[in-house]
Amino acid sequence: MQNTRSLHAVVAGAGIGGLTAALALHRRGWRVTVCERAPEPPTTGAGIGLAPNALRALDAIGADAARAAGSAVPHTMGVRRSDGRWLTRAETSYMAARYGMPPIAVPRPAFTAALAAALPPEALRYGATVTGVDDAAGRPTVRTAEGPDLPADLVVAADGIHSPLRRAHFPAHPGLHYIGETAWRTLVDAPDLRIPSMSETWGRGERFGVTPLADGRFYLYATALAPAGTRSADPRAELRHRFGSWHDPIPALLDRVERFDPADVFQNDLYDLAAPLPRLHHGRIAWIGDAAHAMAPNLGQGGCQAIEDAVVLAHLLPAGDTADGGAAVTAALAAYTAARRDRTDTVRRRARRVGRLGALRNPFAVAARDLAVRATPTRLALRGMDDLFDGFRLP
Repeated sequence: MQNTRSLHAVVAGAGIGGLTAALALHRRGWRVTVCERAPEPPTTGAGIGLAPNALRALDAIGADAARAAGSAVPHTMGVRRSDGRWLTRAETSYMAARYGMPPIAVPRPAFTAALAAALPPEALRYGATVTGVDDAAGRPTVRTAEGPDLPADLVVAADGIHSPLRRAHFPAHPGLHYIGETAWRTLVDAPDLRIPSMSETWGRGERFGVTPLADGRFYLYATALAPAGTRSADPRAELRHRFGSWHDPIPALLDRVERFDPADVFQNDLYDLAAPLPRLHHGRIAWIGDAAHAMAPNLGQGGCQAIEDAVVLAHLLPAGDTADGGAAVTAALAAYTAARRDRTDTVRRRARRVGRLGALRNPFAVAARDLAVRATPTRLALRGMDDLFDGFRLP
């Protein structure tokens, strides 16, 4: 007699990658349990840019990010110098024509809330910290700090950049590599400034990014070379000190930031994975997103690659009512590693290289960089992004 129960996936982590994986598996008939250590869904946070490759992946599982979370499509995107001069700039209409859709920006909390809302309410368990996975007997059992244990046919490790599951199952891996930069992020309500462009400004060892969101707010981020763990007493004053003399509208945006509670400005040191994992699965555990291939944010692809991971993983796995689930899941995870490991590591290494370029501090090196970027035709620069923006494929 065939087993007709639904296959069960436990997802460790309710970030963008984990929730996308849960939704993709749910729509393939799997029973899904998402364990998230935070006590409740986030209500604050920054924004995220969704490039055409991520939007195409979401479309493959019937998820419309713009409709669900609102979006903004800037008129132009590009890189500037600290005096405001554009080094490179492209109209998003050209990108839409080239890739079939333009990139969009959404508030991260609204996007994760939309993904969560598409799941059955009983699928989400907040305040549930995954402490380990016992897979010695073949079918994994997920241990949580709060209990009870959760038998599963599949475990999706979406437990973030510091992934305890990665450390437990790949103990010989060198782990994380500090990029040498710290980063600040916040959201600013400033519809009156009418900023039409998504831009990143490069200085000497410092960068400042501005991304318009659909609700009139702006996602701001800044980076600076600094030893790991460097913190100022007031991040608002630190941002003003570093970037207050840069081109408009940065000073006006920092005026708004100075009205915030300091806790509303998030600061994180930037890390990526020191080396690729030998594979993206172990037994019936699959790693996705930062847990699998943490990368620098310089290409805006961290969340996008997590979405790709989730959609490809669900596509390769058997439908939730498959009778011989164990053998099919094992085969699918090997195919997942084959489909995703090289692509994600290529993006990881490329993001590190771009970060080194943007973080140059020597004035002669900075001048040479700026000259080279200005001299590169926009169409040629965008052609170099084809493998990212047009690179998503279902195996």
